[in-house]
Amino acid sequence: MYTINENADKPTADIDEKLEELQMELLRLANSKEDYDDVAEEIYRLRELKQEVMMKNAAREGLRQRIEEMTSFLKEQPKQLVEYDDLLIRRLVERIAIYERELTIEFKSGLKIETEV
Repeated sequence: MYTINENADKPTADIDEKLEELQMELLRLANSKEDYDDVAEEIYRLRELKQEVMMKNAAREGLRQRIEEMTSFLKEQPKQLVEYDDLLIRRLVERIAIYERELTIEFKSGLKIETEV
């Protein structure tokens, strides 16, 4: 299940703030010739965390755009389908898998429906 959050950039702002504090601390420790290994390690960890958050934000933004495109497409469709619509299926369905006793439909939105046949 995806959660789309409007405040997706807040975690990176918090990380940036903490990184700035740690970098100032690193400079202070280095200038006073004190051990700064722990601070340097925390800086590396936070940089990796920031990269992960940014990748998740990009994925979330991509999902948001796909949902907006699907919503717009669906609003253009007739309210009641009376026959198979290939264009509609191709726009909405990512994959259909048929197993011995199960049918799985995976939509482009990420929703997955499994049913026994």
